[in-house]
Amino acid sequence: MIVGDFFRALSQLADSRFSFVLVKSLALTVVLLVASYFGVGWLGSLLPAWDVSVPLLGDISLSMVATGFAVVTLMLASAFLMFPIASMFVGFFLDDIVEAVEEQHYPQLHEITPQPMLEAVLDALRFLGIMIVANLIALVFYVFSGPLAPLIFWLVNGYLLGREYFQMIAVRRMPSAEAETLRKRHFGQIWMAGTLMAVPLSIPILNLVIPILGVATFTHLYHRLTGTRPQPA
Repeated sequence: MIVGDFFRALSQLADSRFSFVLVKSLALTVVLLVASYFGVGWLGSLLPAWDVSVPLLGDISLSMVATGFAVVTLMLASAFLMFPIASMFVGFFLDDIVEAVEEQHYPQLHEITPQPMLEAVLDALRFLGIMIVANLIALVFYVFSGPLAPLIFWLVNGYLLGREYFQMIAVRRMPSAEAETLRKRHFGQIWMAGTLMAVPLSIPILNLVIPILGVATFTHLYHRLTGTRPQPA
């Protein structure tokens, strides 16, 4: 069943509305990362122009050392944060993806009022915060779990993806309390779907497409759980 939801989502990947969301979220992600690098460089330039004596290297500017350390740290953090940030920006445009799926597969449904942009931004920022905090906590387990680290990463992020995406999609068509009840009733399916999405997160480039496929997959999953049948193409 979940596989069918995913393949329905995959079959629509060439939809121009999907592509537009991908381009917008990717552009915003790159802009944010580039701005972060420039910000780090600017903060480094504000440090006192003191010199630090380093063996074999001689005197090096303190601001240069601090900036270099900050840039390397930011590069490592970028690899960790790329997916949560891309997911956050996809969350800004979640309605675009859900509407594209419903128009093609569930045309019998009535139209709904799109979520206000400010509300979408706040939901996406909350999702980003939850993902970062949860992964930072799980980092302790990643370090000490050895070969099981990827499995823990998949399970943690699969739970987060399933919980957040399903809830955000469900509240478009039902009250928040009912959406939460539905999510808890089908907890296993939703976690499994999220985990299957989390598996390719470690693959560069592909991990930027996964949030879009995730929204589409959970849209199909939501309608299947509520008994709405897709219409023949």
